[in-house]
Amino acid sequence: MAGTIIAVENLTAAYGDNVILKDVTFSVREGEIFAIVGGSGCGKSTLLKYMIGLYRPERGRVLVNETDFSSADEDEINRERLRLGVLFQSGALIGSMTLGENVALPLREHTSLPPSLIDRIVKMKLGMVNLSGYENHLPAELSGGMKKRAGLARAMVMDPKILFCDEPSAGLDPVTSAELYRMLAKINGDMGTTMIIVTHDLELIFRIVHRLVMLDGREKGIVAEGEPETLRRNASDPRVRHFFTHGGGLL
Repeated sequence: MAGTIIAVENLTAAYGDNVILKDVTFSVREGEIFAIVGGSGCGKSTLLKYMIGLYRPERGRVLVNETDFSSADEDEINRERLRLGVLFQSGALIGSMTLGENVALPLREHTSLPPSLIDRIVKMKLGMVNLSGYENHLPAELSGGMKKRAGLARAMVMDPKILFCDEPSAGLDPVTSAELYRMLAKINGDMGTTMIIVTHDLELIFRIVHRLVMLDGREKGIVAEGEPETLRRNASDPRVRHFFTHGGGLL
């Protein structure tokens, strides 16, 4: 793993007067699988939205590939977003479009590639997630796991340098979840894609995550940071111990 690719510096996040996170600081290294964990309502998804530039910090900075999302103009932020991929919790497929059309959408919107090349790229990305031959299926014809994998194919279609995943295993059975873990690990290993995963799934954390930060809603910030196994063995904070021994729930 190389140097820092994302830096969050003294970030304060709020909805109006309701402060969700206060003075949060951490960094993500290029090429690592990094997790943001914690109980419900602790600010995990909110933090993710700041990291992909949907919100601007009330205080502090978020730097992605050295672009400062707190001060960059919208054109700069939009250009940087084209280098990011996002796997949404629901898959976020457009129901009226075929699977192939869903995956092709970013290429059609943001590149001038000829249709024949787009079709080849789409087939390649669907093959990467074991969905070869499903180009003409509608989302309603797919299982939950297939929709999640289709969402992954679309998130990767522009070959992003950084992939954000919001609760990727939510709603999946253990076998389907394990398949998704293997795909994420393979993408990281083969392509060097940096990954930021919001999750409370301990199985995912211990199988593929290199480092993590743990958020706590009452603290409005980070209560633990480090490698998953080290935190499980050595954590002195009862909230951290509880997380690792009670299926991902904070006290």
